[in-house]
Amino acid sequence: MKKSILSLCILFSVCSYAQETTKFTAGKHNEYGLLYSLPQTVFDIEVTATKTTQKAGPYYKYAEKYLGVPVSITEDKVFWNLDKVNVTSHGIPDKRQEYLVKFKSGSAPFMYLNKDGLLLSINTEPITESIKAKTLTPAKTPSPLENNNYASVLTEEMLMSGSTAKMAEVAAKQIYRIRESRLDLSTGESDQKPADGAALKLMMQQLDEQESTLMAMFMGTTKTEQVVKHFTWTPTDETANEIIFRISDLIGIVDKNNLSGAPVYMNLKITEKGEYPVDAKGNIKEMPKNGVAYCIPGKAAVEITYKGKPVFKNSFQVAQFGIVYGLDPSLFDNKKAPAHVTFYPQTGAIHEIGQ
Repeated sequence: MKKSILSLCILFSVCSYAQETTKFTAGKHNEYGLLYSLPQTVFDIEVTATKTTQKAGPYYKYAEKYLGVPVSITEDKVFWNLDKVNVTSHGIPDKRQEYLVKFKSGSAPFMYLNKDGLLLSINTEPITESIKAKTLTPAKTPSPLENNNYASVLTEEMLMSGSTAKMAEVAAKQIYRIRESRLDLSTGESDQKPADGAALKLMMQQLDEQESTLMAMFMGTTKTEQVVKHFTWTPTDETANEIIFRISDLIGIVDKNNLSGAPVYMNLKITEKGEYPVDAKGNIKEMPKNGVAYCIPGKAAVEITYKGKPVFKNSFQVAQFGIVYGLDPSLFDNKKAPAHVTFYPQTGAIHEIGQ
């Protein structure tokens, strides 16, 4: 079966699922009743891909003739590679799992809920959940071949040349002259004596930049940048080979409906379903009256594949594959020794309970 809910969120800056908590106390004002929700488990799928842009130099045909080196970049290209996929889980309210718990009159138990009304803890501080997306700073150094940025190194002799072949020959001679100048500077045989070490460093840097730009006109350039996008996927059942997004050679990470890309598949198998607790005789325990509902989650194995190879594998606890049970509210409104409990925000399961 293929049942899921999928949405796309494109991130260019930090995104987080952070707990903004509010404390609610049972009292006369609310008739000692507190309302809360249990979560359904949602997967955040973080996709990292690398965009590679290759630009051929205008003199690539003459590189071997004048520089003695073969050229691998002979045309402009853009292609993408999938680097990695990572999956984390968080909880969002399940509208079918909303509960009102009534405590003993005269008591003062309290709950922490997150901003969406999910139950996080009773009579204690909650555990926190925070998922932060990677922040990437795009490369700002322009390629010398973009927008004819190499024009600054064109000499009068090159501009006066009558053909591309002649311009390439003059450019190659300029590269050799730059190398000779750099060698003379490093050995102290240059006619232009730098005033100090800082001046020498500046002159060497300028020569390096000129040579790099001229070489790019023969060898071309390769620029890479990483892109991160996020998809939200909500499991509802087992699934096999469900397309969750695609990788396009031209566009990169795209939605599953964009047929320009190769599909990336989700496979989810339920490995364990939540079970009701049993007593010493193996009988299912009765649900406490007016119990504080919590989840006993199931487990699922998640595998994401691309071009027939797994790019992510892990197992998760999932609220949707579990059952709802309850804690006796008298545990928490006992005036002498009230209990406390914390819950996992991803699943609504008990994290810790004690007094």
